[in-house]
Amino acid sequence: MAHAKNHDYHILNPSIWPLLGAVFGFAMLFGAVAWMSGEMTILFEAITLSGPWLFLIGFVGVLYVMFGWWSETVVENKVGDHTPVVLIGLRYGFILFIMSEVMFFFAWFWSFFKHAMYPMDPDGNSPAVDGVWPPAGIETFDPWHLPLINTLILLCSGAAATWAHHALVHEDNRKDVKNGLIIAILLGMIFTVFQAYEYSHAAFGFSGNIYGANFFMATGFHGFHVVVGTIFLFICLMRILRGHFTADNHLGFEAAAWYWHFVDVVWLFLFCAVYIWGG
Repeated sequence: MAHAKNHDYHILNPSIWPLLGAVFGFAMLFGAVAWMSGEMTILFEAITLSGPWLFLIGFVGVLYVMFGWWSETVVENKVGDHTPVVLIGLRYGFILFIMSEVMFFFAWFWSFFKHAMYPMDPDGNSPAVDGVWPPAGIETFDPWHLPLINTLILLCSGAAATWAHHALVHEDNRKDVKNGLIIAILLGMIFTVFQAYEYSHAAFGFSGNIYGANFFMATGFHGFHVVVGTIFLFICLMRILRGHFTADNHLGFEAAAWYWHFVDVVWLFLFCAVYIWGG
C-alpha cells in the first residue's frame, strides 16, 4: 500500500485557512489604522478609507477563520490524528506561545520600571534630577480597593478552572467539570466589567503622560488576554456539553487551563508592581 501511514505524525492536507487568516488579519489591522487616523487614501489616492468598516470586516473574517480552522483541529483529534507524538508537539508549541507572551509583557514591565526608577523631566531628558514617580499631578488608584477585589476574583477563577481540570483528569466527574468552568467564566467576565469600570473612573488619560501610557498598555493588554481566556474557557465548556474530552484526551482543556493560569500570574505581577509599588 503506497499510501499507508507507517509513522506517528499527522501530515496536514492543503488548507485555505492560513491564506484567509492572513488576508482578513491584514484587513483588520489596516482597517484599524485607517479608523484611528480618521481617513486614509490608498492606490494613488483612488480609494479613501474612513470609519470602522474595513476593521470590522477583517475582524469578523478573523473570527470565521478561527472557528473554521479550530473546528477542523477538533475533528482531527476525534478521528485519531492526534497521536502521542503529535500531542507532544502541540504541547511544546503552546508552551512556546506562552513564553512569547511572557516576553511581550516583560517589555511593558521593563518600560514601567525604567520610567519609575529613572523618571524623565518635563523637557524629555532622562533621568530627571530629583524626578518623582508617579509624575506630578497623577492621582493613582488605591490598590486595596477595586484592584484587590479584582485580584481575588481572578485568583478564584483560576482555582475554579483547576477544580474543573482535576475533576476531569482524576475523577471523571463531568458535572464538576461543567460547574467549575461556569464559575471560572463568570468570574472572568466580572473581572472584565470591573476593569472597565476602573478605567472609566481613572483620573489620568492614556496620552500626555508616561504613567498613563504604561498603565493602560500593560493592564489593557492583560484585559484583552482575560477576554481571550474567557472565550477559551467558554469553548471548553461547550465541548464538555457535547461530550468532548476524556481523562486521557483533553489537550484543548489543558491548554486553556495553562493560558488562564498565565493570565493569573501576569495580573499578580501587575498588581504588585503597577498598583502597589509604582502607585
